[in-house]
Amino acid sequence: MKQKLIKGLSLKKLFEHKRTMALIAIMLPLALLFLYVILRSGPLSPILVTETKVIQTSLSPALFGIGTVEARYRYKVGPIVPGRVKSLEVDIGEEVTKGQLLGVMDPVDLEERMTAQQSALMQAKAKLSEAETRYQFAQDQFKRYQNLLAASSVSKEQFEVKQQELRIAEASFTAAKQELLRQQAEKEAMKAQKQNLELISPVEGFIVSRGAESGTTVVAGQSVLEIINPSDIWLNVRFDQIHATGLNAGLKAHIKLRSKSNQELLGEIYRVEPIADAVTEEFLAKITFDDLPEPLPSIGELAEVTIELEVLPTNAVIPNAAVKRIDGELGVWKIVDGDLEFAPISIGATDLNGLVEIKSGLSVGDSVVLYSEKVLAANSRIKVVEKLAGEAK
Repeated sequence: MKQKLIKGLSLKKLFEHKRTMALIAIMLPLALLFLYVILRSGPLSPILVTETKVIQTSLSPALFGIGTVEARYRYKVGPIVPGRVKSLEVDIGEEVTKGQLLGVMDPVDLEERMTAQQSALMQAKAKLSEAETRYQFAQDQFKRYQNLLAASSVSKEQFEVKQQELRIAEASFTAAKQELLRQQAEKEAMKAQKQNLELISPVEGFIVSRGAESGTTVVAGQSVLEIINPSDIWLNVRFDQIHATGLNAGLKAHIKLRSKSNQELLGEIYRVEPIADAVTEEFLAKITFDDLPEPLPSIGELAEVTIELEVLPTNAVIPNAAVKRIDGELGVWKIVDGDLEFAPISIGATDLNGLVEIKSGLSVGDSVVLYSEKVLAANSRIKVVEKLAGEAK
């Protein structure tokens, strides 16, 4: 009986041992598989990156900016005195010539005031004639009494009275002449004011706006019509200050208007504005067209502008996408023996192909990270691949 019991216990232990070994045989591959998954595709897996080499070449830098079509001069036509618009002969978009009649202002009471002024002028002439006659008579009396005084025929007091009358007549005559001149000037001013009731085009161009309509009362200097000359059209373009080294007048420009994106126009920088935009950190430049496009672009239309700069000497360059800013410091993730190392750099000019000049921090032939599927750190494990998923070709 005892032997049977011992034998039963031995068989039971053997069975349990076999079951444990079988469980271990199943769990061990699963554990290894789990560990492999964690290390290869889990949070501990290496970050996939693409690399690029620092090469030595010469850059053909170019600047890219966005601009708007503007008119260099805008001629605003309006009255020089308050009044009411009587009629306008032109509309927006119509071409006009220099000296063409554009509209007429309502004279209101100008005709009546001119009639009154003519009457006042006639009165001033009559008063002048009267004052001249009195002055001539006073002169004759003065000379007669001067001779009588010499002959002792009149007293000195009588002579002084005639002398005083002569002075009064002379002053009245002078005042009458000044009044006539004033009235004549008033008449000429009203004639000029009547001429200014006609709105005349100062240049050849086309109408771009109407600030008032017939019957509208306007103040002196208010714009009724606005004209621009087609030959004065240019672009006001903004360039990022960081990349605007070498931006100067005279450089060639390639222009693409928003309405004609498939057509490239040529131009030239006329001037770089001496005052930059401190808010947007941009330089402003005026660019003229070599040949004006037909039809003329609308004022305010956007345009893409590329400026060609001088070719730089040969230097180390990398794609701009590899440059990162870590804790405020500009640099790249350098690959050294499969490990990452952040290398601070200083950069120079860039071109429109995405290449940037390296002034210091890297040598030709160094390997740097171009793209990564995740944010990198100094202790990140990486795996270099040819191309990341979703990366543009």
